[in-house]
Order: sequence, then structure tokens, then C-alpha cells
Amino acid sequence: MSVIQHLAGQKVLVVDDMKSMRSLIKACLVDLGIAMENIAEAADGRSAMSIMQTKRFDLIVCDGDMPRMDGLELLKAVRADERLASQRFLMLTANTHAGKVGLAIAAGVSDYIAKPFKPDTLQTKVSRLLTPKAAA
Repeated sequence: MSVIQHLAGQKVLVVDDMKSMRSLIKACLVDLGIAMENIAEAADGRSAMSIMQTKRFDLIVCDGDMPRMDGLELLKAVRADERLASQRFLMLTANTHAGKVGLAIAAGVSDYIAKPFKPDTLQTKVSRLLTPKAAA
């Protein structure tokens, strides 16, 4: 299976409180080869947790700063749930303060990107997280 075929079948959950940012991230994922029907979205961490109760994802792409349940709280909830604990998690954050990033790393984030970001930066990180090590 080629990397492109592999990516097409990957399921991604995009979590951001800004609809425009979710749309941008989804467009980047589709450009990368991920099928639109395999991309779900949530406006906050609570909604994301609800979706993850019934659907499985290969990657969560999540904003760090959101109302109701922020990205760090969602990450901690995912890592605390034995069914979700190994979930790959990419955090997007405008707050690159070392303490905040350190908390995400300590909580087990797979990778992170500082906002604003370039689409190719997002695509590179997503591709790295979703590509099997043997194919890399």
C-alpha cells in the first residue's frame, strides 16, 4: 500500500472552537490525501470526547485554547481513558509559552504546532504521525 493510499483511509478528528480554522485544517488534510468523509469535527473538547465514545480515529488535531474543555484538558482525558490512551494527538496552539508546551508534552502530546502555521507544516506533521514507521 502506498503512503497516499494509506493516508486516504486514515480517520482524523479536528477540534477547534473556530469554524474557519476547522475548515482550513480540513482543507489541508484533504490536500494531503485524507478522504473528506474520514474527517470529523468538534467545536470543543467535550464534544470531541462525546464523538470519540462512538467513533475511532487515527489522529486528533486539536486547538489548545477553547471554551468548555481546552486542548490540554482533552489530551489529559484521552490519555486517562484506556480505550483512547494510545491515540495520536497533534496540538495547535497560539500560546507557545514554554510552560504551556511543557504541560502538553508532560501530558503525552504526540506533537504540536504553533499558530499561525503554514499548511505545509501541518501536512508534514500529520503525514509523519500517520505514516507507518516501516514506510517512513
